[in-house]
Amino acid sequence: MNALRGAIALGGLVLLWQLLVWATGAPRFILPGPGLVAATWVDRWAAIQPHALVTLYEILLGMLCGTLLGVATAFLLAAFRPARQWLLPLLVASQAIPVFALAPILTLWLGFGMAGKILMATLIIFFPVASAFYDGLRRTDPGFLDLAHSMGASAPSVMFRVRAMAALPALASGLRVAAAVAPIGAVVGEWVGSSAGLGYLMLHANGRSQTDLMFAALFTLAAMALLLWWGTDVLARKMVPWQADALREAA
Repeated sequence: MNALRGAIALGGLVLLWQLLVWATGAPRFILPGPGLVAATWVDRWAAIQPHALVTLYEILLGMLCGTLLGVATAFLLAAFRPARQWLLPLLVASQAIPVFALAPILTLWLGFGMAGKILMATLIIFFPVASAFYDGLRRTDPGFLDLAHSMGASAPSVMFRVRAMAALPALASGLRVAAAVAPIGAVVGEWVGSSAGLGYLMLHANGRSQTDLMFAALFTLAAMALLLWWGTDVLARKMVPWQADALREAA
C-alpha cells in the first residue's frame, strides 16, 4: 500500500512537471520535459553509470567513516569528564563553520581525487551521529544503571552493555539523519573540484546547456539517496526491534 501511494504521488509530480512545461512553453535547455529526461537517462546511461558509481563509493565510505568517528566520539564524551569539558564545546562550535566552505580548502589540500569528497561526507555525517548517540548515552534510564551497579557490573560493562544498548534508538535516529544528508558532502566536493562523479557530470552538462542530462544525473542522485535512506532505515529497525512504531500502529 505504501509503495502504491508513493507511485501515485510520484506520478502526480511528473504530471505537474509536464503541465508546467506545456503552460510556460519553456525551451528544452531551460526546462526539459519528463519524457525527454527519461529518454536521456536511458540513452546516456552508459555515461551516467561510471559517475554514479564514483559518487556512491564516496557516499558509502563517508557514511562508514562518519558513523565510526561519531560513535567513538560519543563514547569518549560519555566516558570521560575531561573530554566533555574540552571537546564538547569545540564540537558544538564547529557547527558554526559551514562545511561547504571547507570544500575548496579540502580540494586544495587533498587534490581532485576521492579523498576530499569522502572527508566532506564524513564531516557532514559525523555531527548528527555523534550528537544523537551521545544524547542517548547520557539519558540512560537510572533504573538500568542502579540495577547494573547493584549486580557489581564494571564501568566498561555498564557503558557497552547498558548505556550503549539503551542508546541504540537514538543512534538509529542519528543514522537516518546522516543518510539523508550524506550525498550533500560528496556532491558539493565534486562541484568544487573533481574529474568524476555525478556532481562533476552535472557541472559539465550545465556548461554545455545539456539540461536534460543534468536532470538525469540529478534524479540518479536522488534515487541513490532514497535507497541509502531506505537501507539505513531497515538497518535501524533491526538494531532496535523492541522499539514500537507508535505512528505506524496508530495508522
